Amino acid sequence: MLSALMLEGLPPNGASHVLRLACDERRARAIADIFVETFDPAETAAAAFEEPDGATWAVEVYFADPPDETAVRELVAAVSDAGTAQAARLEQIAKQDWVQSALAGLKPVRAGRVVVHGSHDRGGVRANDVGVEIEAALAFGTGHHGTTLGCLRMLDSIVKRRRPQRVLDVGCGTGVLAIAAARLLRQSVSCGDIDPVAVETARANARANAAGVYVRPVVASGLRHPALVGQYDLIFANILAKPLRLLAPSLAAAAANGAELVLSGLLARDAPGVLSAYRAQGFALARRIDIDGWATLLLRRGGAQSLPADNDDLDPDDED
Repeated sequence: MLSALMLEGLPPNGASHVLRLACDERRARAIADIFVETFDPAETAAAAFEEPDGATWAVEVYFADPPDETAVRELVAAVSDAGTAQAARLEQIAKQDWVQSALAGLKPVRAGRVVVHGSHDRGGVRANDVGVEIEAALAFGTGHHGTTLGCLRMLDSIVKRRRPQRVLDVGCGTGVLAIAAARLLRQSVSCGDIDPVAVETARANARANAAGVYVRPVVASGLRHPALVGQYDLIFANILAKPLRLLAPSLAAAAANGAELVLSGLLARDAPGVLSAYRAQGFALARRIDIDGWATLLLRRGGAQSLPADNDDLDPDDED
């Protein structure tokens, strides 16, 4: 299986430059990670993947605007070495539907009954599946990234044992999680995102997936919108480590008795810091899923850690 790290926030059809380099797996993952952490996900995308020879890894970093080449090479050198940084090629790329091209060959993503797919795989959705169709041209939030997939798998495990009554998705992006939850539960899901473009995309995706009546995203920073005020028994926040830490008091205040929090957007090394912030709010780790170096955490109020981590790094697509 092709191993890869892909950032959810690819700039749709707007990349102007690409950085390419070849190295070993350790350096490739470190380089992709540092670009994910450093740059605005609405303007930059990073991928690391194994070449067919089985020994070499390639890194590609796409930029919506011309980057500072010196700064980019310094960033590569900081997590690898000067030779790797010097060997990297920064190239201008022609305007094209590169997102469509990059994602057209990706397989549908399955998490229990939920199948996230493009229009080209619509015919492969089975009768009992809950299909969530996301057009490849709307690249961020396709479900292929380890963070989204981890959240979908958590959702699948939760709905197998209980039926949440009030669900919230903070930082909804394209709406994949909100749409999947709404269609599985056949009920409204509150959701919002700080990015107006993402909110418009989520609205369009909800309508396209027959969930427009259930999913009505709003533009909001965290939970700061009247439509998001309330008590929830299931809360998703698939964002980044720093905002997750800052949101800990707000998410804890919005959590009803017995609520569960599903947090993602975390590199594995960021998980302890995030857990510390939520322990201070009375939450403890109940389950952890790791996919391609990204962690998804399931938290509950009180108690000790009850379930070990699930490490899905080897085959994140192997799910019935």
